[in-house]
Amino acid sequence: MRFISYSLLTLFAVAPSAWATVTVSSPSNGQTVGTTASYIATSTTTCSRGVASMGVYVDNQLVKVVDANTLSTSISLTAGNHQTVVQEWDYCGGSTYTPIAVTVAATAAGQSGVSVTSPAANSTVGLLPTYVASATSTCSRGVASMGVYVDNLLVKVVNGSELNTAIPLTLGNHETVVQEWDYCGGSTYTAVPVVVATASKVSVTSPAPNSTVGLLVDFMATATSTCSTGVASMGVYANNQLLYKAQGATLNKSLELSAGAQHTVIEEWDNCGGTASSTIDFTVSDAGTKLSNLQAGNGCQSWGQLPPVYVDCSPCTGLNWSMAQKIKSPSLSGAAAQFNTTGSTPYGVVLWYNPVIGQYSTQGLPDEGKTLVPSLHNFTYDTDLYIDNLAVTQVLEFDVAMYMNGTGMFFGTQCEHLGSGGWDVLNNVTQQWNSAGVPCKLANGWNHLTLQFQRGTGNQLIYQSITLNGVTYNINKTYAPFTVPASWYGITVNYQMDGNSKQSANTTYLDNLSLTYW
Repeated sequence: MRFISYSLLTLFAVAPSAWATVTVSSPSNGQTVGTTASYIATSTTTCSRGVASMGVYVDNQLVKVVDANTLSTSISLTAGNHQTVVQEWDYCGGSTYTPIAVTVAATAAGQSGVSVTSPAANSTVGLLPTYVASATSTCSRGVASMGVYVDNLLVKVVNGSELNTAIPLTLGNHETVVQEWDYCGGSTYTAVPVVVATASKVSVTSPAPNSTVGLLVDFMATATSTCSTGVASMGVYANNQLLYKAQGATLNKSLELSAGAQHTVIEEWDNCGGTASSTIDFTVSDAGTKLSNLQAGNGCQSWGQLPPVYVDCSPCTGLNWSMAQKIKSPSLSGAAAQFNTTGSTPYGVVLWYNPVIGQYSTQGLPDEGKTLVPSLHNFTYDTDLYIDNLAVTQVLEFDVAMYMNGTGMFFGTQCEHLGSGGWDVLNNVTQQWNSAGVPCKLANGWNHLTLQFQRGTGNQLIYQSITLNGVTYNINKTYAPFTVPASWYGITVNYQMDGNSKQSANTTYLDNLSLTYW
């Protein structure tokens, strides 16, 4: 690049070696401007190598040069008349210019200021930072508009003296400028250099891609970001609609979706304006059948067990129990079921069971042809649970039992509230409880519980997930089935209360108890 310094009369008389043009869109020739004028221009040339640079002269002094064929900059001027020139230089040694005469009337245009509150100058931002700024002016008519330049290119303009907008940027360093223009022809700006250096990732653990799931889908994911202030929130989209949004870098939510193919996106937003997403396609089975309000129907049976061997008994020495239905308070549906235990034998347990399918079906589903039960592979146990006294609630158990062809699959799930404080699942072969590795945090009053089970290949029992009070834990533990008498056939829904060391009197309630199967 070469610069030529001559007198004002001869400065721009250089003969070009290629034809070129300079088009100035701001300011216009003869315009009255403020003490800071915005110069915007482009240039073209017939030089095969193109335009090398552009510059602005003010009263024979070169005040700005950019190495590009476009120019967008603000020039500070003093009051009075000024001969300004926008010039280009090409790679073939040629040059051309456009003169722009301007007048700065300080009393008319006044002085203006731009205050930028976000982002901070020289800060590290995300791919979509939000620019927040305001402008003031002593121009009697006020501020006309504000805009944002990115690397000398005007990318956003808004009317008025307030700006709040997100600007997409690419990774790397950027020279950004927030500028205002007032109604008197004045203009000023604030430079905000930024660095975009954020990268985010969404890791999804549930649902699995291309899987088939039930009507209640467990969405579990975590997000990471190089943004210095971390991940702000995460959300779930299904078919381009935002269904759920949670604060923080962890998402754990069960959502009921319609049957059929689902295209979902789990997205994260970080505090630097960056975002990332993962797409999960799966199918929601439409074969689910829901048996509702099981706590309000007839046919629920019960027995007790006493330590140390826990053999079935009814009645049981030192253990008493009862059940009352269609309780209106406490109740969510107006037809809750009340369960009571008391006695003198420590750690006695009482099991209530409802044979919903097969032998003694309470739902009109005897399955005499033995075609329904063998076809079922997925179960969702869902209930509202009311705790009257957490201090005496030792263990609560929730089960789905399935029997056919001499094979038993007892999906046993218990909350050891006063024991380990966690969830256990039953190993059918050893008949031992194994920790699920997740906490069970019950609350006095109403709780909501959802359990999801699956009968896998070879009648394997798969404990899929536990959702308590809106928090979902992905279990994914698999156990083999066990042998039962060949005469046992059907599916039961169970609820059990375990006594504490004093077998203290305890009362709990179930409401909206349902089993969904497919």
